[in-house]
This record gives sequence, C-alpha cells and structure tokens, in this order.
Amino acid sequence: MTTSPYQSYVYAYPHKTAYRPLPDRPPLTELWAGEPRSALSLYFHIPFCEVRCGFCNLFTRIGAPDGLTTAYLDALERQATAAREALGPGSEPRFATAAFGGGTPTFLTAAELDRLCDLAELRMGADLKSIPLSVEASPATATADRLQVLADRGTTRLSLGVQSFDDTEARAAVRPQRRADVEAALGRIRDVPIPVLNVDLIYGIDGQTDASWLNSLDAALAWDPEELYLYPLYVRPLTGLDRRAPDAPDPEWDRQRLRLYRLGRDHLVARGYVQHSMRMFRRADAPDQGADDYACQTDGMVGLGCGARSYTREVHYSFDYAVGMSEIRGIIDDYVATEDFAHAEIGFRMGDDERRRRYLLQSLLQAEGLPSAGQREYFGPELTRLSERGWLDDTGGHLKLTPEGLAHSDAIGPELFSPAVRRRMAEYERK
Repeated sequence: MTTSPYQSYVYAYPHKTAYRPLPDRPPLTELWAGEPRSALSLYFHIPFCEVRCGFCNLFTRIGAPDGLTTAYLDALERQATAAREALGPGSEPRFATAAFGGGTPTFLTAAELDRLCDLAELRMGADLKSIPLSVEASPATATADRLQVLADRGTTRLSLGVQSFDDTEARAAVRPQRRADVEAALGRIRDVPIPVLNVDLIYGIDGQTDASWLNSLDAALAWDPEELYLYPLYVRPLTGLDRRAPDAPDPEWDRQRLRLYRLGRDHLVARGYVQHSMRMFRRADAPDQGADDYACQTDGMVGLGCGARSYTREVHYSFDYAVGMSEIRGIIDDYVATEDFAHAEIGFRMGDDERRRRYLLQSLLQAEGLPSAGQREYFGPELTRLSERGWLDDTGGHLKLTPEGLAHSDAIGPELFSPAVRRRMAEYERK
C-alpha cells in the first residue's frame, strides 16, 4: 500500500476513466427493463461555471456563449424524454432523491432553474417537494432570485463552494472571490427556507496555516451550517494548479494536509458535528435528508446531462469524459447537437466482483462501516493489510475504519479497486 494518504477521492466506482465505448450501444429500455423503480435517484448535470478554480478537474466550462444554456436545456429535455420512456412501461417509476450538480447549477438564470425543475417534475415524474433535493451553488451565483426559485421548488439542501474565507488563500487556489461576497451569499441563503446549508472548505492550500484554517472553519461555523465538507487539496493534470508532478511524492505537503485534516476534524466534533466520512461532518441536530441522504452512487441512478452518470445493476454509462477545456467544449457541443438519446454510448459493464467491490467501497469509506459477514472471506488479503496498519476495526461482526483509517480514506479506496479497473484507468489517455 502506498505511503501517501492522498491518492484519489473515491466518490464513485468505477471511475469514468475506466469507462469505454459500448460497441453494442445497448438501448436504455433494455438496460432498465429489470431494474427496481420504486426508489430511483435523479441527477441533473449543469456543466457551466463563471470561473474554473485552479484545483478543479470536474467536467465544466467557463461561461456560455449566447444561446448555449437554452440549447443545453433543450438537449436535457430530449434526454429526459428518452430516459422516461426507457423507465416506462410496466410501472410508474418513483424517485426518492434528486440533485442538481455540475459545474454550477446556479449558473443558470432563475427562469432557467425553473425550467430545470419542470424537467425533473413534468418530464421525469419526480415530486421535488416531497423528496430530498440537493443543489450546488457558488457565492457569485447564489443570487436572491435564483435562491427563491430553488426554495419555492422544494430544495432541501444547498451546498455552497466556499473553499476558504481567506482572500489570499482563495487567490492561491485560483478562485477569485472576496470574503465579503461569500458572507453576503451566505446571508441570502439563510434568508430563504432551505433546511440544510452545506459549506465546502479546502485544506492544503499554499500559504495556509493552522491559524488561517481555523479562522475559515470558525467563519463557516458562524453561519451554523447543518453540514460541512472538508476536502484536501489535490493538484491534477490539466488543471490550473498543475504545477506539481502528480506522481511525485511530497511528504511535506502530505504532513500539512494530514495535520490540517485532524485539526479540522477535532474542531468540528468538539462543536457538536458528527463525522460521517473523511470529508462529511453533519450537525447532530440537522434535519434528516432521507434514508440515503445525498447519495449519487447507488444503483437506480438516472443521470441526465453530458457529465452525468447513470447506474443500473449491469451497466454504468455516461457521455465522454475530459478535463481539458477545449475537449470539454467539444463534448458539450456534441451533446447539445444530439437528437437520439435512446442508447448508452460509453460505460462499464459490471460483474459480480465489481459489484462486491463497489458495495465495500461505498460502505467502508463511511464512518458507520458495514457488517463483516462475507467480506473477510472475499476480501481477506486487502482487509488484513488494513488491519495490520491499524486502519480497520472488525470487532463484533462489523467492519469500520478507525479514526486513522478514515484519515487515510483516499489511500484505502484505490487499494480496493479491481485489477481490471486499475488497468483501464492506467490506459486512459488524458484529454
């Protein structure tokens, strides 16, 4: 196992870099034919941002030429129609959760956000006012009119990407923003009836100190957010901060990030927050967001938009993936020109081994862990290595990461990837 705690954030398995074109282009009707439809998840991806932060390797582009957001929503409508037809005959599908991500969904105007909600409700049949609905936003786009639309349409969780309340640190992360503007956005969010506010913060930024990190945490805590996500900074190829060789070890930076992680973790726990994963902390009295909370990794995920993934038991599928800006623009242009959304074009066919690994990853990287029954028999060598490092507690018929294991989640996750997924990811040609 690698000595660096920071290999990869495993928010979905397999990663898109393991996806490949599906030669048979399976019809969506075929992929969804045998799937349970009583508790589906709905995800809309909006691939636009007003700026692209220096650390960002998400599928997004800066700005949108005149007419592009309208054309994108038109394509989303065509795709939603095809997806709803694929879910079609037999029984009425029921959505249990919904989320709008990106990019920055609130890059859309208030009227466009209203249309997006109409697509979720009228095209897909999701009752947004009766299920958890999570939306991502940035300070610059969290305007009063947009927030009012989201509140009126049933948003239960608003996630604000702040990253740092220190203007110097924000510039170092190539995120041009002022603390005054962030505070103003937080004030507007608290003025509307959205039950859960999440604030994203990043540690490991150049020049960040223990004191400045605690200052950012306290600035966020002043707004009494129901959730906070604490992310370690990564510098990935083809991003604005791509100044460190991605494979070169940097022990000093690793030590800084680990120290700041522990400092942040202890600071939040001492103030009544419960740790749910390496990144996620929720206030003990926060409103319940449903059985799966904000989970976009489960089977039965219907993902719409050119950066979204859909998950059935047998196949995970999406559109093409890229990080470079010119490639992303080309993929978005191809998406808005697409008329036929009835087939899966790019994806990964899941087998029993991959499904087992996915379940283990999804469960073990959460603080509550999972029952040990069957896991030691199937993943004995991997779990033994974790136990030997002091990262795994398997007493009482339950597997869960120790506090130090949670701190090393980004090394543990990749260790559990299958050889086939590792090979595909290694062979992927960055673009």
